[in-house]
Parts: sequence; C-alpha cells; structure tokens
Amino acid sequence: MRWRGIRSRVTQRAAVLLRAVEVATRPIHPEAAEALMRRWHELPDHVKTPAQTLGRQAVGCEGTHGVFPKCNLACTPCYHSRDANQVRVDGRHTQASVMDQMRLMRTVRGPRAHAQLIGGEVSLLPADDHAATLAIMREHGREPMSMSHGDFDYDYLQAVALGPDGRRRFDRLSFAGHFDSMMFGRRGIPRPPDEQSLNLYRAAFVERFTRLRREHGVSSFLAHNMTVTASNLDQIADVVRDCGCMGFGLFSFQPAAFVGDERRWRKGDAHVTSDEVWRQIEAGAGVRLPYRAFVHGDMRCNRTTYGFYVGDRYRPLLDDADPADLRVRDAFQEHLAGITFKAKPIPLVIIKIARVISQHPSIVRAFADWTVRTIRAVGAMNLLRYGVRPVTFVMHSFMDASVVKPAWEAMQRGERLSDPRLVEAQERLAACSYAMAHPDTGTLVPACVQHSVLDPIANIELRKQLPLTVLTG
Repeated sequence: MRWRGIRSRVTQRAAVLLRAVEVATRPIHPEAAEALMRRWHELPDHVKTPAQTLGRQAVGCEGTHGVFPKCNLACTPCYHSRDANQVRVDGRHTQASVMDQMRLMRTVRGPRAHAQLIGGEVSLLPADDHAATLAIMREHGREPMSMSHGDFDYDYLQAVALGPDGRRRFDRLSFAGHFDSMMFGRRGIPRPPDEQSLNLYRAAFVERFTRLRREHGVSSFLAHNMTVTASNLDQIADVVRDCGCMGFGLFSFQPAAFVGDERRWRKGDAHVTSDEVWRQIEAGAGVRLPYRAFVHGDMRCNRTTYGFYVGDRYRPLLDDADPADLRVRDAFQEHLAGITFKAKPIPLVIIKIARVISQHPSIVRAFADWTVRTIRAVGAMNLLRYGVRPVTFVMHSFMDASVVKPAWEAMQRGERLSDPRLVEAQERLAACSYAMAHPDTGTLVPACVQHSVLDPIANIELRKQLPLTVLTG
C-alpha cells in the first residue's frame, strides 16, 4: 500500500509537470489568447479585415499619462495642456501612478504588450526613478519605451541602465527620440533653422546607445519621432535619406493635429494630409511603401510598413498588391500571429513555432517561397556583403480636439452622430490602437481622448497636488 501511494503521488506530480510544460509551450499562452480574443470582439466591424493586427498579433500599444507632465523644450505646436509645465516632476508619484496604470493594463489587456513611458520629458525624472518605473512596467509584462526629446547626456543614460553598484539593471532599453525643427530650446541648437541641422544631434543620440552597448553590453531599440507641419513637410524625404542608416529601428511621423496648448499654435497653420506625408516618406525610402498588408486599428489613424535595408536599398517585407505576399500574410495571421518572437528563453520560442509547424506544415512552403523571392529581388551577394537592417516606417495621424471632444462625449452617452466629421472621429476612436489606463474608473481611453479631453482637467489637479514650489515649515 505504501509503494502504491508513492507511485500515485509521483504520477500526479508528473501529470502536473507535463501539463505545465504543455501550457508553457503552447504557441500562445491561454491568458494571452483570451486577451486577444477579447480585443478582437471589441473592435468595430469596419476594421475586422484580414490585415488587422489588433486581436491577432497584439492587443495594441499603451501609454502612461499624468506621471510627469513637465517638459523643458518649447515646441510649436505643443500637445501638452496649458498647465503641464506647472506640475513638479516627482519620482514617487511617477512610480505609484505607473504601477496603478500598468496593473489595470495587465488585468484588461493581458500578460504582454508594448507600453510607452510618456508624459512630458522622461529625462527630467531622476535616473533611479526612471529605472524603477521601467522595472515596474516590465513586472507587469510590458515592454516599455521611454519617450524623450533626446537632449540628455550619456551619464544620465548610463545611470538609468546601471545600478549604483555598476551592474546592469537591464539587458535592453527602448527609447524614442523626438527630433524636429519646431522644437525650441535644445542645447547647442535652441532654434533649428531646418531639419538637416538636427542630423548631428540625431546621430549623437544614437551614438550614446552604441557606447552603452560597447561599454556595458546593454542593447537598445531606438525610434525616431517627428511632428510634421507645412513648414517641414518637404524635408521629410531628406530626413529619411540622411538618417535611415543611423541606427534607428523605426521612423514615426505625426501630421500635426490641433491639440493641446493653443498658445503654441501659429496663425496660419494648416493641416497636412496623410497622403502628402506618406509620399514624402516614400521619396526618402526610394520605394513605394505598402501599408495595407498589416493594419493597426483604423488605417485613417495609422500606416505602417515593415521592411529592411540592404546597404542603402530599402525592401518592404510584404507588397500589399502582390497576391503571393498576401498569402504569406494570411498564413502568418492564421497560424503565427500572437507568438512573442522576442520572448526569452529562445528555445521556448522555437518549440512554440515547431508546434505550429507540426500542425500546419504548409506554412513552411509559404515562407520558403517568400524567402526565395526576397533573396532574388535583393540579391544574395548584397545580403552577404551588407547584411540586413530592419527598419519600420510609421505614420500616426491624431485628431483635432474640436472633433474628438464631441465625438467622445456622444459615445459616452451611447449616441451615434450624423455629422460626417464626427462619424469618422467616432469610428476611429472605437478602433483606436493606442490606449491609456484610468485605474480610478477601471477604464481604458484612446490617446486622442486623453490629450484632447482629459489632460487639461487632470493637469489642473496635478498642479495642486505637485506644485513647482514646495513650502516647508
């Protein structure tokens, strides 16, 4: 009887272990799969297309709010509310607020997502508080990206990456540097005359991270952000040509919307269209940039082209006008979307992919055909000579506060409006791919709503909570 009991316990433990291994090696973890399914059902019907990534590949991007509104540059235009620079930067407030927001994101959006540590200027946070906040985000399954104007020294970056003992806090950091000629107050070039004059500062930003990897083994992913108005529209192509090889993994362009501090808007400013901006990006890349293969939310909000440079030649991963490429896209969406390919340990990712292939072996041929076609187009010798540098081009088109506010307020009342401009705003808000969390109400809101409707009110209260001058007895 004794041995029978031992065998029974061993069998039960083995069953539990095997069950854990089976769940861990599933292509998509059950909790993540549930979050993706929930996200898909939330989407409006007009964006539920074969190209849609939300609810398939990801739940969407996330951002923080009200955690450090202050910035030390002056920009025209500026999306911050009038009171943003009257709020004190306070590391404890940042950590506590981010903790609450990420906890809600983790509950609603599942175990993994990309999240931006965004507010005012992130480098105004003391380095230890900055690092602690990134750690909080990672503890909640988020891959954080620090959003900055890039005007900080190497010593600050090193202090974020390394602890007081000199050991690495992180193996990898993600930063987005915002550079454009409408940003005033940058050290060394307080009033840039044009975009080209900022190239030295863009290169210096990248070099700080190159040095960090060389000296301390901390790798990085870098994005380049740029606001676009009529004054710098015709300089986009040169920015892409000049900076495509600098080391940025993503270039993001945002046509300016009328949001935020109206004192920072210049008279006569007019909208530039998404098509105008995209044509300029294509001119810089030297190739048509197909953006319908993968769609993030509503295409009126986001355009994205994934691809890579081989030498100075850019190659999109998929051509949205090529049926063969779209078949590859569909195979990926059907069988591989949702797998976190950058997760660790790598052997676990390989096992997940192997499980998919064992059930759907036809995808091997689909991707093999794509690989052969791509190598032929690029040239095997060019690949061997130059290698591959992945670069993504993105355009994010935010909406004016004048349409966001009435559209959102009507949505809160359950009312569908008839004005075509407001109908479009409601459709775009319903499909938003970029959300911010409100733990006090347990809700997530689109970023356009946050900036247009909620930030002005929140920053008035934060100004009282975190005044610039602290009176002591």
